[in-house]
Amino acid sequence: MADLAFSLDLSDDQREMQKWLHEFAADVIRPAAHEWDEREETPWPIIQEAAKAGIYSLDFMASQWFDESGLGMVIAQEELFWGDAGIGLALMGTGLAAAAVSANGTNEQIGEFVPAMYGTEDDIKLGAFCSSEPDAGSDVGAMKTRAVYDEAKDEWVLNGTKTWATNGGIADWHVIVASVDPTLATRGQASFVVPPGTKGLSQGQKFKKHGIRASHTAEVVLDDVRLAGNYLLGGKEKLDDRLNRAREGLKTGRSQPSMATFERTRPTVGAQAVGIARAAYEVALDYAKVREQFGRPIIENQGIAFKLADMKTRIDASRLLVWRAAWMARQGKDFTAAEGSQCKLFAGETAVWVTEQAIQILGGNGYTREYPVERMHRDAKIYTIFEGTSEIQRLVIARAISGTYIR
Repeated sequence: MADLAFSLDLSDDQREMQKWLHEFAADVIRPAAHEWDEREETPWPIIQEAAKAGIYSLDFMASQWFDESGLGMVIAQEELFWGDAGIGLALMGTGLAAAAVSANGTNEQIGEFVPAMYGTEDDIKLGAFCSSEPDAGSDVGAMKTRAVYDEAKDEWVLNGTKTWATNGGIADWHVIVASVDPTLATRGQASFVVPPGTKGLSQGQKFKKHGIRASHTAEVVLDDVRLAGNYLLGGKEKLDDRLNRAREGLKTGRSQPSMATFERTRPTVGAQAVGIARAAYEVALDYAKVREQFGRPIIENQGIAFKLADMKTRIDASRLLVWRAAWMARQGKDFTAAEGSQCKLFAGETAVWVTEQAIQILGGNGYTREYPVERMHRDAKIYTIFEGTSEIQRLVIARAISGTYIR
């Protein structure tokens, strides 16, 4: 693939898309954010509005994902999450399942399953990506969910429990990562698509969360779920070849299924964190300009002004790391220094820090639900935890830069 010259100047199409999403976030998402955070329910009316506007659709997601600069999707994520992180995840949760299919499936499977995960404006569907388990979060190799092949029927039988699944149980389509050969740890795992109405799949516990409460998160229970052979992503021939190579100690030529998904989505997750941080910074900046103490706006005090300067600097640095990783991924460049993990790590920790500083600037008001920075702070914390904790990101980066298997 020929390199595309890098530029920080957005194209006219990108600017138009950015403005369009910003207006949707300001007019539709933000006014509803407090309500759905309090209700802790999936904001179906907002998803419907997004579908009518053409935002919750495969066409929109694909056009941004395949933007030749790599920046389309991260620009979109930042604007939507500037609106609200919980609603943003409700709109984008299906994208993780779609990314899993795109990363691991055949062209035929991608063409069949990904459009079905979004449905249509009049018949909205959801997707869910299910990897984590009660005893296998950061330690993906400890996965216990099993997939056993029934050769006589050309079917796979899945059993186990998944946890922390966005849209888990309420989704129409579930992508399940399961162990085919536990002796091979992560190299013995594969991904499966579970279509709507499949017997044996059910929702377990729905989690009441600290933040991103408008996004549904639950356990998914698999009890003798039987799937036809074509629901194995990548197909059995490729799986058998990969397993045989792994048993012989040879390189398998592909990433572990969960990691292949996360590698594609880390820049977008970083962009989400940037959106949250930017939103909190803007609230704090506006507040500091009008809030008076001792006869003058508090922004005239260095203690406040310097906080805002640091907040702005870290947000812009985070965005640059995200854009670099997104651009590299689109140009097919290897993350030799774990650039995807770098952007997710820095942006996630920036979001937590910036939202905390915003609360501090607003003082007692910032600690109440009358102002949105309290919610933004709760929402930001997950970005140091999900899709790889900050500690795991540092481990990935350290391994990449040292060439050493650091534990």
